[in-house]
Amino acid sequence: MFLDFFYLLRTRGLGISLNEWLSLVEALDKGLAGASLTDFYHLCRSILIKSETEYDKFDQVFAEYFRGIQTPEDLPADFWEWLNNDVKVRDINDKTVLDQFVADLDELLRRFKERQEEQKERHDGGNYWIGTGGTSTMGHSGYNPAGIRVGSEGRHKTALQVAGERKFKDFRQDNILDIRQFQMAFRKLRQYSARMEGAKTELDIDGTIDETCNNAGKLKLVFDKPRKNTIKLLILFDSDGSMTPYSRLCNRLFQAVSKSSHFKDLKVYYFHNCIYDHLYTTPYCRRGEWVETSWVLNNLNSEYKVIFVGDGTMAPSELTHKGGNSVIGLYNEEPGIEWLQKFRKRYKRAIWLNPIQEADWDYVYGSISLNMIRKVFPMFELTLDGLEAGIKKLLVK
Repeated sequence: MFLDFFYLLRTRGLGISLNEWLSLVEALDKGLAGASLTDFYHLCRSILIKSETEYDKFDQVFAEYFRGIQTPEDLPADFWEWLNNDVKVRDINDKTVLDQFVADLDELLRRFKERQEEQKERHDGGNYWIGTGGTSTMGHSGYNPAGIRVGSEGRHKTALQVAGERKFKDFRQDNILDIRQFQMAFRKLRQYSARMEGAKTELDIDGTIDETCNNAGKLKLVFDKPRKNTIKLLILFDSDGSMTPYSRLCNRLFQAVSKSSHFKDLKVYYFHNCIYDHLYTTPYCRRGEWVETSWVLNNLNSEYKVIFVGDGTMAPSELTHKGGNSVIGLYNEEPGIEWLQKFRKRYKRAIWLNPIQEADWDYVYGSISLNMIRKVFPMFELTLDGLEAGIKKLLVK
């Protein structure tokens, strides 16, 4: 049942196991979804999806697969008014006069559509029409062991509408980051030194727990000397040109990093397309507002973790030829790729974050230069997953 749906979920990147799918099939056999696509949507999500970060992706796949399906929830406004206003819940004593049982869902939906077209007024207590309090297979507040429940909960929305709202799109792990997400990700870039000299001002949680237990449960606070993060970070931003569409994103990253107080040292410089003889001190990349690249290499020791931020797309000559920097009126004696290799040799912990989706790296304009850079630096997509993977790479010894 719905094997194509299962394969589509897997194709779109949702890690659904065969055991989970069989659990869903068992739940369907037990009638837990009834005949409602909306109930089926919620049942699928509760069984198959293990994290709220995957809800949005599930919604998109669900809407893709079931698009165009007509469901019992697609009722005209008059029907909802009939079903929900002044409902009298009846005790059905004669359960022998039931609307004919239909085992096949498709047949039940066909009959539902027919009666929807035929019905012109409200009905209560009957065994045929869409109504309340009767024994019809269609309606609510009555009795029938197998039918379509319509109304009584006030949702009045189809599963496709629910999925289409995409309420969980901000939960996704592969979303482009905002400032707070950047800050939370960078908090993982920590390596603590030994305790600093000075007063014991930092609460020792483990010590407090031990001493409190030893003190018969009476709270006893324990403090220790504070520690300091030993991370030195150098960030290099590609600015202007093809990076213009990502300027807001890079600005968020800059704000998040500059507001962070847990680095031992932080240096930020800018370049245009590739690194050459100079690194700029502002994102405007103006002549004279720079430091010599060789000065940075000589004065920032190899302890620095280095993050390049750029799309890596340019004419291949800007990487491979002398004078490739002449596009902005300068002339470089050494090809850009050699400068990148100098950074790679100097800083063993260096990564490249790319705002372009990884799936497009081999197809975008400038993919030749992008893939040349990938051979020099480990490259990660500029998403939450990508940044966390990159930070993990920086911390590997």
